[in-house]
Formats: sequence, structure tokens, C-alpha cells
Amino acid sequence: MPTDSDALIEQVRVDGYAVLGDALTPAEVAEINAEAVRLCRGELGEIARGGAAAPGESDADVLRRYLCIHHPHKLSPLIAGALAHPRVVGALTRVIGPNVKAMQSMLFVKSEGKPGQPWHQDEYFIPTRDRSLTAVWIALDDATVENGCLWVLPGSHRRGVLYPDRDQDDPRFDCSIEAYDFPYRDEDAVPVEIPAGSAVIFNGYLLHRSLPNTGRHGYRRALANHYMSAESPLPWRIPPDETAARWDFRDVVLVAGDDPYAYKGTTDVTRAYVRPDKDGGCDR
Repeated sequence: MPTDSDALIEQVRVDGYAVLGDALTPAEVAEINAEAVRLCRGELGEIARGGAAAPGESDADVLRRYLCIHHPHKLSPLIAGALAHPRVVGALTRVIGPNVKAMQSMLFVKSEGKPGQPWHQDEYFIPTRDRSLTAVWIALDDATVENGCLWVLPGSHRRGVLYPDRDQDDPRFDCSIEAYDFPYRDEDAVPVEIPAGSAVIFNGYLLHRSLPNTGRHGYRRALANHYMSAESPLPWRIPPDETAARWDFRDVVLVAGDDPYAYKGTTDVTRAYVRPDKDGGCDR
């Protein structure tokens, strides 16, 4: 679907998600996948909780160690460029508004046998004051039901309600908590199978999950980036001596328009890290 398509904007509004075809070219996908190998080998800098590649260890074995690396854009200029890719930003300015900032990137490798993530809403983990949180999930391999594509519950964002969460220990899922008690059934879910280079754009309140990669070989690599309106302060990672009403997390990247809070400056406090297995902050 074209970036400037009214149908794309309407689908995000009504269903909570839409597919942006050809967000990245095949050459751009190949470059990012090659960069992912260098990243996982530690050639681009230290990844907290990540291990160094052993001498002679194959690229495939190195990649299979990782499920998700948070904030890879902190180490890779190439991935930082994808965060502000013109085709993606063109869609975001229509979905969110003219002024857009990013606060997070994630690189998913998800090789065969790796788990998925249970039902959740991104806004639960990254709160915004104006409900503008929007994810862009870019497939770096063809995403299929077999290898663990996204599943969504269309329209589940419309109430603007954050559903309760509870501990879960289903071996299919990596995250330790799941959303529950929402008025939808698993049977209502829709798989979002997309080719490499396409992207899913979805609302921060949309209920979504993924299942394990049950393929016999290969990966389901993806870049998942999070954005919001630059007009809204970001009450995320609030220090003990601050309140949500006053706090504005400023380790952000302006990707479109103007930042009304530019007078506050920006910070550089987040670092690339590997999320521990079964850690609470899940995302696909």
C-alpha cells in the first residue's frame, strides 16, 4: 500500500494496523541483515548482556544466540538510518502528524525454535501522554505463520484501554507477562504475513502477539521501531525523584518536523542490550 494512501491511513484508524509495502528495497534489506551479523559479532561495539563471538564461530551460530537486541541504532548508523527512512516517515507523518520522534529500535533475529510473545499492547511498556505511540515492524525475512509472524486483533485499539496483565509461563512465549480479560478471542486474530522489505504500522493500543518460529531452518528477522508525536512529552523511564506529570524522556530522535521541546536538549543514555529471557518488557 502506498505511503500516501488514504486507504492505509484509514485502515490504521479503523483496524489499528496496515501494511506498507516495499518500505525497504531488497538491497536495503540485505545491507541491514549483513549489518546484523556484524552487530551480533560485537564488531560495532559492546552489547550489554551479549557475548563475544568465539574464534571460528559461524555467522549462523552467532545469530542464533539472539532473540532480540534493543536499541541497535545506538551502534549502527545503518540501522539509525532505517529509523528515519523517508518511506516510513512519509507514512508516519500521516498517521501521527507532521512532528514525529522515535525513542526505541529493536532487532529481532528469532531463529528456528525461538519463542514468540504473548498478547500485549506497546503503550503498556512505552506510555505516551497523547496516545500517539505507533510501531513500525519491518520484515527482514518473509514473515509467515510458520516462522512466527505477527498476529493482531483488529480494532482492539479503538477503546483506548490498557487491559490488565498477569504472569504467564507458556513455553511458546518469551515474555513473563501477558495482557488478558479483553473482549476478543484468539479465534479473532489475524496473521500478518508480509514479504521481506514490507512493514506493519500499528497503533500502540493494538493487541498483538507472535508465535514461535516453527520452521525447520532459518530466521524471522525484523526491525521494530517505536514513534510518537513530538508534541507530547514522553513519561518513560521516570527517575525516582521525578513524576509522570513533569518528566520528559529526552533520549529521542526527531525523524520529521519540529520538536517543540528542543529547548530541553536531548540525552544519550540508552545503550544496546540483549533482553534477558522471560524479562517483563515484551515485544514480538
